[in-house]
Amino acid sequence: MTYIRRYRMEINVAATRLSEPQLPDGYRWLAWQPTLLSRHAAAKFHSFRDEIDSRVFPCLGDFSGCKRLMQEIVRQDTFLADATWLITCDSVGWNEQADCATIQGLAHSGYLGAVQNVGVLPQHRGLGLGRALVLKALHGFRSAGLQRVYLEVTGENVPAVELYRSIGFELMRTMYKALEPETVQNY
Repeated sequence: MTYIRRYRMEINVAATRLSEPQLPDGYRWLAWQPTLLSRHAAAKFHSFRDEIDSRVFPCLGDFSGCKRLMQEIVRQDTFLADATWLITCDSVGWNEQADCATIQGLAHSGYLGAVQNVGVLPQHRGLGLGRALVLKALHGFRSAGLQRVYLEVTGENVPAVELYRSIGFELMRTMYKALEPETVQNY
């Protein structure tokens, strides 16, 4: 049996000075609407399908699993539309648009929120979209009156861990998730 290290990281959004999220030229925000569910699922799938997280959480490895996950997230009473965003890019040619990144949020209580599935498609990484997504969601959590927000991240995903730390998240707990032998690969 192989174990993957997972971190729970938290930030106090009530006490942290959050910068305004900035998108590069050619990218724009799409606020949550139910008609975007499949687009969020597709962005999630294309962000995670070849990453270790699809081995840790197999539903991230196929589109139907991502769609079911999105349906479960938005059905929850704690779903927070103000912390759920899609980033799209309009400059892919022939007046087409491409969804590039997704994030969802849950408000577990009047005090605590949870970031779900920060996903950026590989061809759009390194442009600041992940930072922009997290900041946009954190502003949404703050607007909803929440004081703290947490997320979980796979420890081997060093760029994500460093991003979250640079925004102000602190490591609160380390957990280990067992991987079934058929999902273990070299990472």
